[in-house]
Amino acid sequence: MRDIPIDEVDHLDRAVVAIRTDYPPGHRIPPHRHRRAQFLYSATGSMRVETADGTWTIPTRRAVLVPPETGHQVFTTTVSTRSLYIEPKAVPWFPRRCQVVEVSALLRELLNEAVDVPELYSPRGRDAAVVGLILHEIRRSAPVRLDLPLPAHERLRALCESFLDRPDIHDPLSAWASRLHVSERTVNRIFTTETGMGFARWRQRACVLHSLSLLSDGLPIAGIAASLGYESPAAFSTMFTRLIGTSPKDYRAASAL
Repeated sequence: MRDIPIDEVDHLDRAVVAIRTDYPPGHRIPPHRHRRAQFLYSATGSMRVETADGTWTIPTRRAVLVPPETGHQVFTTTVSTRSLYIEPKAVPWFPRRCQVVEVSALLRELLNEAVDVPELYSPRGRDAAVVGLILHEIRRSAPVRLDLPLPAHERLRALCESFLDRPDIHDPLSAWASRLHVSERTVNRIFTTETGMGFARWRQRACVLHSLSLLSDGLPIAGIAASLGYESPAAFSTMFTRLIGTSPKDYRAASAL
């Protein structure tokens, strides 16, 4: 199925409903929730999924697992998705909060097949076998730490969300404190209490996660570094490698496989 809202087909008596959807650049899917669990795969482009307690960056050829009844909103680049909406009883092993996962070459091909199976595919035969194999492959998908916690503090969260749209590695803590009319120490304390990391570490992680989408879009590494405020591509690469475990160049090459 293609470009069909899940609400129109949620009633189908099948464990999995597969839908392909294409989104324009800069699109926002407002806060919503699904009765079913969701496997949201970015075939092209990238996305950011936001819930009450954090955000998850989904680069090209990665996916995010969204548990049933989890309120979330989605921010996209020019992206083509493959969404699987899964009856909760079919995936009792699903995580309790969102989780980004790797997507194997086999699973990518299965997802492309799944969006072309009939709405009421036969519970026996090839289509059911494809769906069953997909669930096995999802369960064995390796998790990837591409999440960023968000504070519950209402005004600080608003600043965080604004920062995520235009991150800057040198955005000063003093400016945040001034906007909130509190001390820098207070801002840092709230960050540590509500996200588990101090302001500087949160800012670094936000910048690196933002860069994943830019890498997926093919932007030059030097341009990405400059857009985030790094003095040089080397400084950006050092921070990227420290947080992601591989260089931006190697990450991009691996993502293209």
